[in-house]
Amino acid sequence: MKIRFPGIRDIFLLILFFALNTSSHASDDIVLGVATSLRTLEGGESFRAVELAVDEINALGGVKVGDKKMRFRIEKIDLLEIYPGIPVEESLKRIENIIIKQKVNAVVVGPYKSEVMLPAMDMFSSHKVPLLAALGVLPAAEVKIMKDTKYKYIFRICINSKYLVSCLINMMKFLNERFGFNKVFVINQDRAWERTTTSLMFKLFFDKAGWEVLGMEFYPTGATDFRAALTKARKKGAQIILPIFDMPTSSNLVRQWKDLKVPALLCGFISPMIGPSAWKKSEGKVAGVMNLIFELGNVPSDKYKPADAFYRAYMEKFGRGIEAGHGPSPSYESVYIFADAIEKAGSLDPDRIVTCLEETDRVGAMGRIKFHKGHQTLFGEDPEAEALACVIQWTKEGKRKIIYPLSIAEGDIELPSF
Repeated sequence: MKIRFPGIRDIFLLILFFALNTSSHASDDIVLGVATSLRTLEGGESFRAVELAVDEINALGGVKVGDKKMRFRIEKIDLLEIYPGIPVEESLKRIENIIIKQKVNAVVVGPYKSEVMLPAMDMFSSHKVPLLAALGVLPAAEVKIMKDTKYKYIFRICINSKYLVSCLINMMKFLNERFGFNKVFVINQDRAWERTTTSLMFKLFFDKAGWEVLGMEFYPTGATDFRAALTKARKKGAQIILPIFDMPTSSNLVRQWKDLKVPALLCGFISPMIGPSAWKKSEGKVAGVMNLIFELGNVPSDKYKPADAFYRAYMEKFGRGIEAGHGPSPSYESVYIFADAIEKAGSLDPDRIVTCLEETDRVGAMGRIKFHKGHQTLFGEDPEAEALACVIQWTKEGKRKIIYPLSIAEGDIELPSF
């Protein structure tokens, strides 16, 4: 029996077969990159929100591009930016890898840290790949966009620091009107966006409104003991403690606040004390805490059905509720916004898509989504007109109720018993 080895013609036909099949597969997919810190609470849940949106769209046949329909395909990469010792250059290299190797048509979610997002803007611009960001919050991004049209490919779906501060200021005003409170003690994580938020609170509100800032303490990422700052707040007679934290260990702040019975309302942003598991993790000590939800939809709403529908669809798909107050809702909306822009453009050409993205007007889980000239989603207090952040308070029964803004409020503020 003779063994026949493949000839040149056979090898050529084999290579052609694989080439045709590979290119056919690629041409039938819209490649959506997810580049973020996947192991963070916000990054992981944002990725799942993208999966939910992609599954919903693909179940209906995909996205209409001209005269045909194309399905989304997700490619993901962990930027590792949250780990100590990982340089910004490593995260940027990973972004470039997913852009070049996976030939993505767009990237959603985006860098977790603004320290990575800002330099990454040049990379997205040079490759003409739209970024629909859902995590970085520093407003410097839209300043760059307004100054130089080369950055037109970058859009922010989530809240930024200015809108975040505006929501906190309005909450402080409400507490002043409701209870006469005007004495605050600030306890913050020592990181860029937290420092920016605190700085803006002083500049735009506390100094001008005549509030007494009784003290300010910054804690490094990973800190676990906040009792010294809490003790100072109690001794100085604070009526409100304003915390800004996104690290897992900041849940200790809530336990220590309750154990020390500090007679001040805890009102700010403590990431691990937002989601439904916070009640069990804190052994009920989160009762009375008021927490800022960066984007509506990350918490369900009795007063706004699209937010409730998204939250329940997430629960049905993944078997649990959303724990993060920042990221999942805008990540979900990003997929639909990008799909709408493709259909309007009738093409995958990035410049035509960008033009259509700028014209976005969508009523979704966050409220109504439109962009200003810096490609930042507009935030306000009416979900029919703008996107919304909101403030929830944990009740003594272990429920979360929205107490601000008043357009979607589900009840009044209750002061802690002690």
